[in-house]
Amino acid sequence: MPDPIRVSLSTSSVYPGSTASGFEAAARLGYDGVEVMVGIDDVSADITAIKALSSFHEMPVVSVHAPCLLVTQRVWGSDPWGKLHRSAEMAHEVGASVVVVHPPFRWQRDYARGFVEGIADLEAEHGIVYAVENMYPWRTGKREFQAYAPGWDPIEQDYAHVTLDLSHSSTAGGDPLEMAAALGHRLAHVHIADGSGSAKDEHMIPGRGTQPCGEFLSTVVEDGFEGEVVVEINTRKAKDQSEREADLLEALAFTRLHASV
Repeated sequence: MPDPIRVSLSTSSVYPGSTASGFEAAARLGYDGVEVMVGIDDVSADITAIKALSSFHEMPVVSVHAPCLLVTQRVWGSDPWGKLHRSAEMAHEVGASVVVVHPPFRWQRDYARGFVEGIADLEAEHGIVYAVENMYPWRTGKREFQAYAPGWDPIEQDYAHVTLDLSHSSTAGGDPLEMAAALGHRLAHVHIADGSGSAKDEHMIPGRGTQPCGEFLSTVVEDGFEGEVVVEINTRKAKDQSEREADLLEALAFTRLHASV
């Protein structure tokens, strides 16, 4: 019988709480590990500090999310390739097996031009999985803007490994079951969340939106998925700490239930 799928917590799920509070919550609430979102919190970008948090809370770091957001353009310098090399360094130091990375923004022309080949080169150089995440078109009213290059949909590109985020598939108007089937063995990493299909990237608790989160989890596990499942939800609207923890516990229970074999 295969080992049960691990369910880990993205440190972004406790924002505006700190990276340290993400580790503490994951350990206390019963998660199996942590994905470090490298961001504007200085601790998130400090390899020594992350190693100390992992050791203190006895929480393995399963993945490192490279600093790819608009607000993190100066984290680990301004060179996007340098950020990805540094992400691999952190992953090796803390024992993570995956680096999650977004496709470039369209205005990062040089970076985007060689991105697909560059990701393959990084995997060969560092011996680690770089799982490129599905994104979505940016929409304002009836207008749609393609913000990512070579594209927001990793299925269309020749990446060896992909992260499938169900909040992003909701925003894009996609079907994660069809996406997983199209990806096959290239599906390496999952961000479990939910959405209502709006133009906003919602990162709702799985089961509260319109994405087939439960069916998706059970299907990919039955199909042999052996990667990491990471809860990446938005708890910013929680009224207090107890409500935030209830949200994190609900997401964990839902994911464990549907990812069990």
